[in-house]
Amino acid sequence: MTQTRDNAGTDLAQGHNPWPALWAMVIGFFMILVDNTIVSVATPAIGRDLDADVNAVIWVTSAYLLAYAVPLLVTGRLGDRFGPKNVYLTGLAIFTLASLWCALTGSIEGLVVARVVQGLGASLMTPQTMAVITRTFPPQRRGSAMALWGATAGVATLVGPVLGGVLVDAAGWEWIFLVNVPVGVVGFVLAWRLVPTLPTHSHSFDWVGVALSALGMFLLVFGIQEGEKYDWGTITGVVSVPLLIGGGLVVLAVFVWWQSRVRTEPLVPLGLFRDRNFSLSNVGIAAVSGAITAMSLPFMFYAQFVRGYSPTESGLLLVPMAVMTAVLAPVVGRLVDRVHPRYLVATGFASSSAAIWWLLATITPDRAVWQLLLPMALFGVGNAFLWAPLSTTATRNLPLSAAGAGAGVYNTVRQVAAALGSAAIAAMIQARLVAHLGDQAGSSDALQSSGTTLPPQVAAEFADAMAESLVLPAVILLAGLVVAMFLAKPTHEGYGRRGD
Repeated sequence: MTQTRDNAGTDLAQGHNPWPALWAMVIGFFMILVDNTIVSVATPAIGRDLDADVNAVIWVTSAYLLAYAVPLLVTGRLGDRFGPKNVYLTGLAIFTLASLWCALTGSIEGLVVARVVQGLGASLMTPQTMAVITRTFPPQRRGSAMALWGATAGVATLVGPVLGGVLVDAAGWEWIFLVNVPVGVVGFVLAWRLVPTLPTHSHSFDWVGVALSALGMFLLVFGIQEGEKYDWGTITGVVSVPLLIGGGLVVLAVFVWWQSRVRTEPLVPLGLFRDRNFSLSNVGIAAVSGAITAMSLPFMFYAQFVRGYSPTESGLLLVPMAVMTAVLAPVVGRLVDRVHPRYLVATGFASSSAAIWWLLATITPDRAVWQLLLPMALFGVGNAFLWAPLSTTATRNLPLSAAGAGAGVYNTVRQVAAALGSAAIAAMIQARLVAHLGDQAGSSDALQSSGTTLPPQVAAEFADAMAESLVLPAVILLAGLVVAMFLAKPTHEGYGRRGD
Protein backbone atom coordinates (compact mmCIF):
# COMPACT_ATOMS: atom_id res chain seq x y z
CA MET A 1 0.00 0.00 0.00
CA THR A 2 1.37 3.40 -1.01
CA GLN A 3 1.30 6.03 1.68
CA THR A 4 2.20 9.70 1.85
CA ARG A 5 4.60 10.95 4.47
CA ASP A 6 1.65 12.35 6.45
CA ASN A 7 0.03 8.90 6.46
CA ALA A 8 3.19 6.95 7.26
CA GLY A 9 2.66 4.39 9.99
CA THR A 10 -1.03 3.95 9.20
CA ASP A 11 -3.27 1.68 7.12
CA LEU A 12 -4.56 4.65 5.14
CA ALA A 13 -4.03 4.83 1.37
CA GLN A 14 -2.21 7.71 -0.31
CA GLY A 15 -4.11 10.98 -0.49
CA HIS A 16 -6.95 9.86 1.80
CA ASN A 17 -7.94 12.40 4.46
CA PRO A 18 -8.95 10.53 7.67
CA TRP A 19 -11.00 13.38 9.19
CA PRO A 20 -14.29 12.91 7.28
CA ALA A 21 -14.37 9.24 8.31
CA LEU A 22 -13.87 10.14 11.95
CA TRP A 23 -16.60 12.78 11.89
CA ALA A 24 -18.99 10.25 10.35
CA MET A 25 -18.28 7.69 13.09
CA VAL A 26 -18.51 10.26 15.87
CA ILE A 27 -22.24 10.66 15.13
CA GLY A 28 -22.96 7.05 16.06
CA PHE A 29 -20.49 7.08 18.95
CA PHE A 30 -22.16 10.15 20.47
CA MET A 31 -25.59 8.53 20.13
CA ILE A 32 -24.69 5.33 21.95
CA LEU A 33 -22.91 7.12 24.78
CA VAL A 34 -25.88 9.42 25.33
CA ASP A 35 -27.99 6.27 25.69
CA ASN A 36 -25.79 5.26 28.64
CA THR A 37 -27.37 8.00 30.75
CA ILE A 38 -30.44 9.35 28.97
CA VAL A 39 -32.78 6.66 30.31
CA SER A 40 -32.10 7.51 33.96
CA VAL A 41 -34.32 10.61 33.95
CA ALA A 42 -37.09 8.76 32.08
CA THR A 43 -37.30 5.88 34.57
CA PRO A 44 -40.35 7.17 36.52
CA ALA A 45 -42.27 7.93 33.30
CA ILE A 46 -41.50 4.50 31.84
CA GLY A 47 -42.65 2.81 35.04
CA ARG A 48 -45.94 4.70 35.10
CA ASP A 49 -46.71 4.18 31.41
CA LEU A 50 -45.84 0.48 31.31
CA ASP A 51 -47.24 -0.26 34.79
CA ALA A 52 -43.90 -1.62 36.05
CA ASP A 53 -42.39 -1.55 39.52
CA VAL A 54 -39.03 0.05 40.31
CA ASN A 55 -37.03 -3.19 40.11
CA ALA A 56 -38.42 -3.98 36.66
CA VAL A 57 -37.71 -0.49 35.34
CA ILE A 58 -34.13 -0.58 36.63
CA TRP A 59 -33.54 -3.44 34.20
CA VAL A 60 -34.17 -1.07 31.29
CA THR A 61 -30.79 0.47 32.12
CA SER A 62 -29.08 -2.62 33.53
CA ALA A 63 -29.88 -4.76 30.49
CA TYR A 64 -28.36 -2.16 28.16
CA LEU A 65 -25.19 -1.77 30.23
CA LEU A 66 -24.71 -5.53 30.51
CA ALA A 67 -25.21 -6.14 26.80
CA TYR A 68 -22.89 -3.22 26.05
CA ALA A 69 -20.04 -4.08 28.41
CA VAL A 70 -19.85 -7.87 28.27
CA PRO A 71 -18.96 -8.37 24.56
CA LEU A 72 -16.50 -5.43 24.20
CA LEU A 73 -13.37 -7.58 24.23
CA VAL A 74 -14.84 -9.73 21.48
CA THR A 75 -16.28 -6.93 19.36
CA GLY A 76 -12.98 -5.09 19.40
CA ARG A 77 -11.31 -8.13 17.90
CA LEU A 78 -14.09 -8.56 15.33
CA GLY A 79 -13.01 -5.23 13.85
CA ASP A 80 -9.49 -6.60 13.31
CA ARG A 81 -10.88 -9.73 11.69
CA PHE A 82 -13.70 -8.39 9.49
CA GLY A 83 -12.77 -4.73 9.18
CA PRO A 84 -13.81 -1.86 11.49
CA LYS A 85 -16.09 -0.31 8.83
CA ASN A 86 -18.13 -3.50 8.36
CA VAL A 87 -18.48 -4.15 12.09
CA TYR A 88 -19.34 -0.50 12.81
CA LEU A 89 -22.06 -0.41 10.14
CA THR A 90 -23.51 -3.69 11.40
CA GLY A 91 -23.61 -2.37 14.95
CA LEU A 92 -25.15 0.95 13.88
CA ALA A 93 -27.92 -0.82 11.95
CA ILE A 94 -28.70 -3.06 14.93
CA PHE A 95 -28.65 -0.10 17.34
CA THR A 96 -30.93 2.05 15.17
CA LEU A 97 -33.52 -0.70 14.58
CA ALA A 98 -33.45 -1.64 18.28
CA SER A 99 -34.08 2.02 19.17
CA LEU A 100 -37.24 1.96 17.07
CA TRP A 101 -38.21 -1.31 18.78
CA CYS A 102 -37.72 0.34 22.19
CA ALA A 103 -40.01 3.23 21.25
CA LEU A 104 -42.80 1.00 19.90
CA THR A 105 -42.85 -1.66 22.62
CA GLY A 106 -45.89 -1.86 24.86
CA SER A 107 -44.52 -3.86 27.80
CA ILE A 108 -41.62 -3.60 30.21
CA GLU A 109 -40.43 -7.09 29.20
CA GLY A 110 -40.36 -6.11 25.54
CA LEU A 111 -38.46 -2.92 26.35
CA VAL A 112 -35.81 -4.82 28.33
CA VAL A 113 -35.28 -7.29 25.45
CA ALA A 114 -35.03 -4.41 22.96
CA ARG A 115 -32.47 -2.71 25.20
CA VAL A 116 -30.36 -5.88 25.20
CA VAL A 117 -30.28 -5.82 21.39
CA GLN A 118 -29.53 -2.10 21.46
CA GLY A 119 -26.60 -2.73 23.83
CA LEU A 120 -25.18 -5.40 21.52
CA GLY A 121 -25.27 -2.93 18.64
CA ALA A 122 -23.48 -0.34 20.76
CA SER A 123 -20.85 -2.90 21.74
CA LEU A 124 -20.10 -3.61 18.09
CA MET A 125 -19.66 0.10 17.32
CA THR A 126 -17.59 1.53 20.17
CA PRO A 127 -14.18 -0.18 19.71
CA GLN A 128 -14.22 0.53 15.98
CA THR A 129 -14.11 4.31 16.52
CA MET A 130 -10.84 4.12 18.45
CA ALA A 131 -9.44 1.47 16.12
CA VAL A 132 -10.05 3.63 13.05
CA ILE A 133 -8.24 6.54 14.70
CA THR A 134 -5.29 4.30 15.54
CA ARG A 135 -5.13 2.87 12.04
CA THR A 136 -5.72 6.03 9.97
CA PHE A 137 -3.96 8.82 11.90
CA PRO A 138 -0.15 8.77 12.26
CA PRO A 139 1.14 8.97 15.85
CA GLN A 140 2.14 12.62 15.55
CA ARG A 141 -1.42 13.61 14.48
CA ARG A 142 -3.38 11.22 16.65
CA GLY A 143 -3.82 13.62 19.55
CA SER A 144 -6.11 15.97 17.61
CA ALA A 145 -8.20 13.01 16.44
CA MET A 146 -8.45 11.58 19.93
CA ALA A 147 -9.45 15.04 21.16
CA LEU A 148 -12.59 14.76 19.05
CA TRP A 149 -13.19 11.22 20.37
CA GLY A 150 -12.57 12.37 23.94
CA ALA A 151 -14.76 15.45 23.63
CA THR A 152 -17.53 13.29 22.21
CA ALA A 153 -17.25 10.80 25.08
CA GLY A 154 -17.07 13.50 27.73
CA VAL A 155 -19.89 15.67 26.42
CA ALA A 156 -22.17 12.71 25.62
CA THR A 157 -21.83 11.43 29.17
CA LEU A 158 -23.04 14.78 30.47
CA VAL A 159 -25.65 15.58 27.77
CA GLY A 160 -27.71 12.44 28.41
CA PRO A 161 -29.54 13.69 31.53
CA VAL A 162 -30.19 17.11 29.96
CA LEU A 163 -31.52 15.75 26.67
CA GLY A 164 -33.48 13.04 28.45
CA GLY A 165 -35.19 15.55 30.73
CA VAL A 166 -36.18 17.81 27.83
CA LEU A 167 -37.55 14.96 25.70
CA VAL A 168 -39.49 13.34 28.56
CA ASP A 169 -41.02 16.63 29.69
CA ALA A 170 -41.86 17.82 26.17
CA ALA A 171 -42.80 14.69 24.20
CA GLY A 172 -42.78 11.53 26.33
CA TRP A 173 -40.25 8.82 27.14
CA GLU A 174 -40.61 7.12 23.73
CA TRP A 175 -38.76 10.02 22.15
CA ILE A 176 -35.51 9.28 23.96
CA PHE A 177 -35.39 6.25 21.65
CA LEU A 178 -37.15 7.62 18.56
CA VAL A 179 -34.64 10.45 18.26
CA ASN A 180 -31.97 7.81 17.54
CA VAL A 181 -33.68 6.63 14.34
CA PRO A 182 -33.06 9.62 12.03
CA VAL A 183 -29.65 10.20 13.59
CA GLY A 184 -28.77 6.54 13.02
CA VAL A 185 -29.87 6.64 9.39
CA VAL A 186 -27.79 9.75 8.68
CA GLY A 187 -24.83 8.26 10.53
CA PHE A 188 -25.09 5.02 8.54
CA VAL A 189 -25.11 6.80 5.17
CA LEU A 190 -22.17 9.01 6.12
CA ALA A 191 -20.13 6.10 7.48
CA TRP A 192 -20.90 4.01 4.39
CA ARG A 193 -19.59 6.76 2.13
CA LEU A 194 -16.73 8.21 4.17
CA VAL A 195 -15.15 5.47 6.29
CA PRO A 196 -12.41 3.67 4.34
CA THR A 197 -12.25 -0.11 4.03
CA LEU A 198 -9.10 -0.99 5.95
CA PRO A 199 -7.06 -4.19 5.63
CA THR A 200 -8.21 -7.11 7.74
CA HIS A 201 -5.97 -9.45 9.69
CA SER A 202 -6.93 -13.03 8.90
CA HIS A 203 -5.80 -15.05 11.87
CA SER A 204 -7.41 -17.76 13.93
CA PHE A 205 -10.17 -16.69 16.34
CA ASP A 206 -9.82 -17.63 20.01
CA TRP A 207 -13.25 -19.12 20.69
CA VAL A 208 -12.24 -20.42 24.13
CA GLY A 209 -11.15 -16.88 25.00
CA VAL A 210 -14.45 -15.54 23.69
CA ALA A 211 -16.44 -17.89 25.94
CA LEU A 212 -14.30 -17.25 29.03
CA SER A 213 -14.30 -13.46 28.63
CA ALA A 214 -18.05 -13.29 27.98
CA LEU A 215 -18.89 -15.49 30.98
CA GLY A 216 -16.46 -13.75 33.31
CA MET A 217 -17.60 -10.27 32.29
CA PHE A 218 -21.27 -11.20 32.61
CA LEU A 219 -20.86 -12.63 36.12
CA LEU A 220 -18.76 -9.68 37.30
CA VAL A 221 -20.84 -6.85 35.79
CA PHE A 222 -24.17 -8.49 36.69
CA GLY A 223 -23.02 -9.01 40.28
CA ILE A 224 -21.83 -5.42 40.59
CA GLN A 225 -24.94 -3.90 39.03
CA GLU A 226 -27.39 -5.99 41.07
CA GLY A 227 -25.45 -5.98 44.35
CA GLU A 228 -27.29 -3.08 45.97
CA LYS A 229 -30.69 -4.44 44.91
CA TYR A 230 -30.06 -7.69 46.83
CA ASP A 231 -28.24 -5.99 49.72
CA TRP A 232 -25.04 -7.73 48.53
CA GLY A 233 -26.45 -11.05 49.74
CA THR A 234 -28.52 -13.95 48.41
CA ILE A 235 -30.28 -13.65 45.05
CA THR A 236 -31.97 -17.04 44.95
CA GLY A 237 -31.11 -20.39 46.49
CA VAL A 238 -27.35 -20.79 46.65
CA VAL A 239 -26.76 -17.97 44.17
CA SER A 240 -25.52 -14.81 45.85
CA VAL A 241 -23.96 -11.53 44.79
CA PRO A 242 -20.53 -12.39 46.31
CA LEU A 243 -20.65 -15.76 44.52
CA LEU A 244 -21.32 -14.07 41.16
CA ILE A 245 -18.59 -11.47 41.63
CA GLY A 246 -16.11 -14.03 42.94
CA GLY A 247 -16.98 -16.46 40.15
CA GLY A 248 -16.54 -13.70 37.59
CA LEU A 249 -13.09 -12.85 38.95
CA VAL A 250 -12.06 -16.51 38.89
CA VAL A 251 -13.26 -16.98 35.30
CA LEU A 252 -11.45 -13.81 34.23
CA ALA A 253 -8.28 -15.07 35.94
CA VAL A 254 -8.62 -18.29 33.94
CA PHE A 255 -9.15 -16.14 30.83
CA VAL A 256 -5.87 -14.27 31.46
CA TRP A 257 -4.06 -17.58 32.00
CA TRP A 258 -5.54 -18.92 28.76
CA GLN A 259 -4.44 -15.82 26.86
CA SER A 260 -0.88 -16.46 28.00
CA ARG A 261 -1.09 -20.03 26.66
CA VAL A 262 -2.64 -19.33 23.24
CA ARG A 263 0.07 -19.80 20.60
CA THR A 264 -1.81 -18.44 17.59
CA GLU A 265 -3.99 -15.35 18.02
CA PRO A 266 -5.13 -14.53 21.58
CA LEU A 267 -8.27 -12.46 22.05
CA VAL A 268 -6.27 -9.99 24.17
CA PRO A 269 -2.55 -9.89 23.34
CA LEU A 270 -1.08 -9.58 26.83
CA GLY A 271 1.98 -7.98 25.29
CA LEU A 272 -0.09 -4.79 25.03
CA PHE A 273 0.30 -4.36 28.77
CA ARG A 274 4.08 -4.30 28.49
CA ASP A 275 3.62 -0.75 27.28
CA ARG A 276 3.52 1.27 30.49
CA ASN A 277 1.38 4.05 29.06
CA PHE A 278 -1.25 1.61 27.77
CA SER A 279 -1.56 -0.01 31.20
CA LEU A 280 -1.62 3.27 33.14
CA SER A 281 -4.08 4.88 30.72
CA ASN A 282 -6.49 2.00 31.31
CA VAL A 283 -6.26 2.62 35.06
CA GLY A 284 -6.76 6.32 34.41
CA ILE A 285 -9.89 5.93 32.28
CA ALA A 286 -11.28 3.56 34.92
CA ALA A 287 -10.90 6.34 37.49
CA VAL A 288 -12.54 8.90 35.16
CA SER A 289 -15.48 6.69 34.23
CA GLY A 290 -16.09 5.47 37.77
CA ALA A 291 -15.87 8.97 39.24
CA ILE A 292 -18.25 10.57 36.72
CA THR A 293 -20.81 7.83 37.31
CA ALA A 294 -20.42 8.16 41.07
CA MET A 295 -20.68 11.95 40.99
CA SER A 296 -23.85 12.21 38.92
CA LEU A 297 -26.24 10.19 41.08
CA PRO A 298 -25.97 12.04 44.45
CA PHE A 299 -25.94 15.39 42.68
CA MET A 300 -29.13 14.56 40.76
CA PHE A 301 -30.76 13.32 43.98
CA TYR A 302 -29.84 16.60 45.69
CA ALA A 303 -31.17 18.68 42.79
CA GLN A 304 -34.51 16.88 42.55
CA PHE A 305 -35.31 15.93 46.14
CA VAL A 306 -33.75 18.79 48.10
CA ARG A 307 -34.08 21.67 45.61
CA GLY A 308 -37.25 20.34 43.98
CA TYR A 309 -36.00 20.75 40.41
CA SER A 310 -37.61 18.93 37.48
CA PRO A 311 -35.55 16.43 35.43
CA THR A 312 -34.89 19.13 32.81
CA GLU A 313 -33.86 21.72 35.40
CA SER A 314 -31.61 19.19 37.15
CA GLY A 315 -29.94 18.25 33.88
CA LEU A 316 -29.30 21.90 33.04
CA LEU A 317 -27.05 22.14 36.10
CA LEU A 318 -24.58 19.98 34.14
CA VAL A 319 -24.46 22.36 31.17
CA PRO A 320 -21.36 24.30 32.38
CA MET A 321 -19.52 21.00 32.65
CA ALA A 322 -20.43 19.95 29.11
CA VAL A 323 -19.69 23.38 27.64
CA MET A 324 -16.23 23.64 29.20
CA THR A 325 -15.35 20.12 28.06
CA ALA A 326 -16.45 20.84 24.49
CA VAL A 327 -14.72 24.23 24.29
CA LEU A 328 -11.39 23.06 25.71
CA ALA A 329 -11.18 19.68 23.99
CA PRO A 330 -9.74 21.04 20.70
CA VAL A 331 -7.16 23.07 22.63
CA VAL A 332 -6.12 20.04 24.65
CA GLY A 333 -6.07 17.96 21.46
CA ARG A 334 -3.39 20.20 19.99
CA LEU A 335 -1.37 19.99 23.19
CA VAL A 336 -1.57 16.18 23.31
CA ASP A 337 0.78 15.87 20.32
CA ARG A 338 3.38 18.17 21.87
CA VAL A 339 3.16 18.12 25.68
CA HIS A 340 4.10 15.29 28.06
CA PRO A 341 0.87 13.39 28.89
CA ARG A 342 1.83 13.42 32.56
CA TYR A 343 1.24 17.17 32.75
CA LEU A 344 -2.06 17.12 30.88
CA VAL A 345 -3.57 14.14 32.69
CA ALA A 346 -2.37 15.38 36.09
CA THR A 347 -4.00 18.75 35.38
CA GLY A 348 -7.23 16.95 34.53
CA PHE A 349 -7.30 14.78 37.63
CA ALA A 350 -6.28 17.63 39.96
CA SER A 351 -8.92 20.00 38.52
CA SER A 352 -11.67 17.37 38.57
CA SER A 353 -10.96 16.31 42.14
CA ALA A 354 -10.79 19.93 43.31
CA ALA A 355 -14.15 20.57 41.61
CA ILE A 356 -15.81 17.69 43.47
CA TRP A 357 -14.40 18.84 46.83
CA TRP A 358 -15.67 22.34 46.04
CA LEU A 359 -19.08 21.01 45.01
CA LEU A 360 -19.61 18.92 48.15
CA ALA A 361 -18.88 22.01 50.24
CA THR A 362 -21.64 23.95 48.42
CA ILE A 363 -24.43 21.37 48.66
CA THR A 364 -26.96 22.84 51.08
CA PRO A 365 -30.74 23.30 50.78
CA ASP A 366 -30.56 27.06 50.17
CA ARG A 367 -27.34 27.48 48.18
CA ALA A 368 -27.52 29.98 45.28
CA VAL A 369 -27.59 28.23 41.91
CA TRP A 370 -24.58 30.11 40.52
CA GLN A 371 -22.48 28.69 43.38
CA LEU A 372 -23.30 25.18 42.14
CA LEU A 373 -22.48 26.03 38.53
CA LEU A 374 -18.93 27.22 39.25
CA PRO A 375 -17.53 23.86 40.48
CA MET A 376 -19.43 22.18 37.64
CA ALA A 377 -17.56 24.38 35.16
CA LEU A 378 -14.24 23.47 36.79
CA PHE A 379 -15.18 19.80 36.54
CA GLY A 380 -15.70 20.33 32.81
CA VAL A 381 -12.20 21.83 32.56
CA GLY A 382 -10.79 18.75 34.25
CA ASN A 383 -12.70 16.43 31.94
CA ALA A 384 -11.26 18.16 28.87
CA PHE A 385 -7.76 17.34 30.11
CA LEU A 386 -8.57 13.66 30.68
CA TRP A 387 -10.54 12.01 27.86
CA ALA A 388 -8.34 12.85 24.88
CA PRO A 389 -4.92 12.61 26.60
CA LEU A 390 -5.75 9.24 28.15
CA SER A 391 -7.16 7.69 24.97
CA THR A 392 -4.29 9.04 22.86
CA THR A 393 -1.65 7.85 25.30
CA ALA A 394 -3.26 4.41 25.52
CA THR A 395 -3.25 3.85 21.75
CA ARG A 396 -0.13 5.78 20.72
CA ASN A 397 2.18 2.75 20.59
CA LEU A 398 -0.32 0.03 19.63
CA PRO A 399 0.62 -2.06 16.57
CA LEU A 400 -1.94 -1.55 13.82
CA SER A 401 -2.86 -5.25 13.81
CA ALA A 402 -3.91 -4.99 17.48
CA ALA A 403 -5.81 -1.69 17.24
CA GLY A 404 -9.18 -3.40 17.72
CA ALA A 405 -7.97 -5.52 20.62
CA GLY A 406 -6.50 -2.48 22.38
CA ALA A 407 -9.66 -0.43 21.82
CA GLY A 408 -11.75 -3.32 23.12
CA VAL A 409 -9.71 -3.56 26.32
CA TYR A 410 -9.79 0.21 26.86
CA ASN A 411 -13.56 0.50 26.40
CA THR A 412 -14.23 -2.62 28.47
CA VAL A 413 -12.29 -1.10 31.35
CA ARG A 414 -14.26 2.13 30.94
CA GLN A 415 -17.65 0.39 31.03
CA VAL A 416 -16.85 -1.94 33.92
CA ALA A 417 -15.52 1.01 35.90
CA ALA A 418 -18.84 2.80 35.30
CA ALA A 419 -20.69 -0.22 36.72
CA LEU A 420 -18.33 -0.30 39.70
CA GLY A 421 -18.82 3.42 40.28
CA SER A 422 -22.59 3.03 40.14
CA ALA A 423 -22.60 0.16 42.64
CA ALA A 424 -20.14 1.85 44.97
CA ILE A 425 -21.99 5.17 45.08
CA ALA A 426 -25.32 3.41 45.68
CA ALA A 427 -23.84 1.72 48.74
CA MET A 428 -22.24 4.99 49.87
CA ILE A 429 -25.49 6.94 49.52
CA GLN A 430 -27.43 4.34 51.50
CA ALA A 431 -24.82 4.32 54.27
CA ARG A 432 -24.79 8.11 54.60
CA LEU A 433 -28.61 8.31 54.54
CA VAL A 434 -28.82 5.80 57.39
CA ALA A 435 -26.16 7.74 59.30
CA HIS A 436 -28.05 11.04 58.95
CA LEU A 437 -31.69 9.99 58.87
CA GLY A 438 -31.77 6.67 60.69
CA ASP A 439 -35.26 5.20 60.43
CA GLN A 440 -36.32 8.04 58.11
CA ALA A 441 -33.89 6.82 55.42
CA GLY A 442 -36.47 4.30 54.27
CA SER A 443 -39.15 6.94 53.93
CA SER A 444 -36.80 9.13 51.87
CA ASP A 445 -36.22 6.18 49.53
CA ALA A 446 -39.96 6.00 49.01
CA LEU A 447 -40.06 9.69 48.21
CA GLN A 448 -37.29 9.20 45.66
CA SER A 449 -39.32 6.53 43.94
CA SER A 450 -42.40 8.71 43.73
CA GLY A 451 -40.53 11.84 42.65
CA THR A 452 -41.75 13.94 45.62
CA THR A 453 -39.61 16.73 47.07
CA LEU A 454 -38.31 15.92 50.53
CA PRO A 455 -40.00 17.69 53.45
CA PRO A 456 -37.98 20.59 54.93
CA GLN A 457 -37.30 18.77 58.19
CA VAL A 458 -35.16 16.13 56.49
CA ALA A 459 -33.89 18.13 53.49
CA ALA A 460 -30.79 19.43 55.30
CA GLU A 461 -29.78 15.97 56.53
CA PHE A 462 -30.40 14.52 53.07
CA ALA A 463 -28.22 17.23 51.50
CA ASP A 464 -25.43 16.44 53.98
CA ALA A 465 -25.66 12.75 53.08
CA MET A 466 -25.36 13.52 49.36
CA ALA A 467 -22.42 15.85 49.98
CA GLU A 468 -20.57 13.21 52.00
CA SER A 469 -21.25 10.65 49.27
CA LEU A 470 -19.28 12.85 46.86
CA VAL A 471 -16.14 12.13 48.86
CA LEU A 472 -15.97 8.81 46.98
CA PRO A 473 -15.51 10.23 43.45
CA ALA A 474 -13.21 12.94 44.81
CA VAL A 475 -10.89 10.30 46.29
CA ILE A 476 -11.05 8.19 43.12
CA LEU A 477 -9.87 11.18 41.11
CA LEU A 478 -7.02 11.78 43.55
CA ALA A 479 -5.95 8.18 42.97
CA GLY A 480 -5.97 8.93 39.25
CA LEU A 481 -3.66 11.88 39.90
CA VAL A 482 -1.13 9.50 41.45
CA VAL A 483 -1.35 7.22 38.40
CA ALA A 484 -0.74 10.18 36.08
CA MET A 485 2.62 10.81 37.71
CA PHE A 486 3.99 7.56 36.24
CA LEU A 487 3.08 8.16 32.58
CA ALA A 488 6.12 8.00 30.29
CA LYS A 489 7.24 10.58 27.75
CA PRO A 490 6.12 9.75 24.17
CA THR A 491 8.83 8.89 21.65
CA HIS A 492 6.94 9.15 18.34
CA GLU A 493 8.31 11.29 15.50
CA GLY A 494 7.15 14.88 15.73
CA TYR A 495 6.52 14.86 19.49
CA GLY A 496 7.45 18.20 21.04
CA ARG A 497 8.37 19.73 17.70
CA ARG A 498 6.48 22.94 18.49
CA GLY A 499 7.25 22.98 22.16
CA ASP A 500 7.17 20.49 24.99
